[in-house]
Amino acid sequence: MVGEFPTGVRLAEEQIADQLKVSRTPVREAFVRLHADRLLKRFDDGGYYVAEIDLFDLRDLYELRLTLEVQGIVRAREPGISHDRDALVELRRVWEQIASAPPPADGSFIELDESFHLALLRASGNIALIETLESVNVRIRPVRTFDFLTEDRVVQSTQEHIAIVQALLDGDIDLAADRLREHIGASLEIVEQRASEAIRQRALRSRQLRGA
Repeated sequence: MVGEFPTGVRLAEEQIADQLKVSRTPVREAFVRLHADRLLKRFDDGGYYVAEIDLFDLRDLYELRLTLEVQGIVRAREPGISHDRDALVELRRVWEQIASAPPPADGSFIELDESFHLALLRASGNIALIETLESVNVRIRPVRTFDFLTEDRVVQSTQEHIAIVQALLDGDIDLAADRLREHIGASLEIVEQRASEAIRQRALRSRQLRGA
């Protein structure tokens, strides 16, 4: 993701296993997982290579994601609609526990992050919003993983999650919506910056390989 492996170059199982000082089995399993996450693609013969980073339509998808999630928050303004308070209390408990022992900044945090946003939306009671967000997540996940490559982003995102839930528990819908907008906006900015740098690094390494 940081551009160490150029796009289109076959990833050598044995070479990477030697580099990481592990057997080929976990490397093979990692390839399968990265392929499922759309971070790797497969050659016709079954080998893997780094997928190209696609920033096309990223802002549009983030806008759709934001619209869905904000609607989940503000729909509680409508008569007879309220958030599932028990679910929000449990969500806060889970993320306070995560905050006490933050996970490593290795990109896997995206699963926890997605689970938070889906749980937050689920508390609004609109299943259609949840299903649509899930489809958006699939499309932006390969790029959005760039958001969680440093410890500070993991810690910051965790604290922001707790703050959003707390605002809802306090009954301040406007504050919760504002915090969510800032949270998703910061993510987009970082994703675009890091992904663009990775594209530049991969292009540079590809030119170096061709020159060699």
